[in-house]
Amino acid sequence: MADQTSERKYISQIELILEAFGREVAVHPEDWEKRPEGADYLYRTGVVLVRDEDVQRVVELFRGGRPDEGGIGGVTRLLLPEEVPPDAPEDRSPTQRFLKYADLRLGRGVVTPEHLFYVTPSVSPCPATEPEEVPPGIPPDPVLPTPFLTAGAADGRGVKVVVLDVGWSDAPAAYWLAGVTGDPENAFDGSGRIRPYAGHGTFIAGVLRAIARNVEVVVKSYFTSAGAMWEFDLAQALDEVLDLAPDIISLSAGTRTRFDLPALGLDVFVRTRLDRVNGLTLVAAAGNESSRDYFWPAAFPEVVGVGALAENGRDRASFSNFGGWVDVYAPGEHLVNAFLTGDYECTEPPNTGQLRSFQGMARWSGTSFATPLVAGLIAGRMSVTGESAKQASDALLAFALTQPEPGVGPVLHAGDALASLGSP
Repeated sequence: MADQTSERKYISQIELILEAFGREVAVHPEDWEKRPEGADYLYRTGVVLVRDEDVQRVVELFRGGRPDEGGIGGVTRLLLPEEVPPDAPEDRSPTQRFLKYADLRLGRGVVTPEHLFYVTPSVSPCPATEPEEVPPGIPPDPVLPTPFLTAGAADGRGVKVVVLDVGWSDAPAAYWLAGVTGDPENAFDGSGRIRPYAGHGTFIAGVLRAIARNVEVVVKSYFTSAGAMWEFDLAQALDEVLDLAPDIISLSAGTRTRFDLPALGLDVFVRTRLDRVNGLTLVAAAGNESSRDYFWPAAFPEVVGVGALAENGRDRASFSNFGGWVDVYAPGEHLVNAFLTGDYECTEPPNTGQLRSFQGMARWSGTSFATPLVAGLIAGRMSVTGESAKQASDALLAFALTQPEPGVGPVLHAGDALASLGSP
């Protein structure tokens, strides 16, 4: 990862999360502000995650502990005992002492922290950008031209995408959002200004509809506290979303993890839920840390991990994560789409305190927005070919491999939904 701690906005983003979650959250390592590589991950204090079959031996090793409620079958949130075993390795954090003790006695990965997952443009500790103002009347960008929207085109008709995000703010001025549904978000603070992270789900829905005009979109509100949520709760949320019978799940959120191991809660979801629903595809953002490190859940082989292209459509966006685990890159810099109406006060240096006024549209950057673009392409293809989301995504990823960009990798652009079929 590049030297992010030299940039005050990196620190300010983590501080926003720390303020929202208080003592419940901690950063590893504790001296993250002094390290060139910054923070490794954020985690929940006083708890760990364990697979259900390992709970008993972990409780015995820790000489205590109590399973928490909720979650999904297969993984347990274990509330740690107050006393750390005296022979546990030293660390200022009791939670880290338990983790190190489990590593020594049981091996890495049996007991993991409960990581904090966050949406990924301006919520990520390595953000892309905050929303920017655009001139009145500006159209979405990208948007498919009229020939792509005629009868029988790749418009996503009959396909359902569920977006897990901060919620949905109805934007009646954006005609392409007609029919989008979801959970309302708490978008404005007490002074009437747009909150940080607000409008994120609305913008994502707009990108989906700009690519696949008639796709059914449902935006769920889960990332309601500083655009973040706990791993255990995210696994439960993904499990709940399956009840809506989506074809595609779009998730513009994620995290890095301890030792770069798969996030345990999400690993259980992928293995026991996602893989058992025929044709279902999860599309996830690769993250905005300009890092090669794994970013979960995008790094799961079963998930379509999406990185961002720069505005020129050829280079990798400077903020985008990268590496062999990223499946495809798509436009994600300076996209224009539906947003909120109101005033927004910037929280990131060098623009901290700057007031921006929005009239239902914004320009925004991040792998967050490359993700629904790819989900829209999958939906568009499905509506023409009759393929499942898994079949359509496999076909599009295979096509992306035929048009790689040097130094980047496989890419997809708006309009590529049917490119491999020789049709527009």
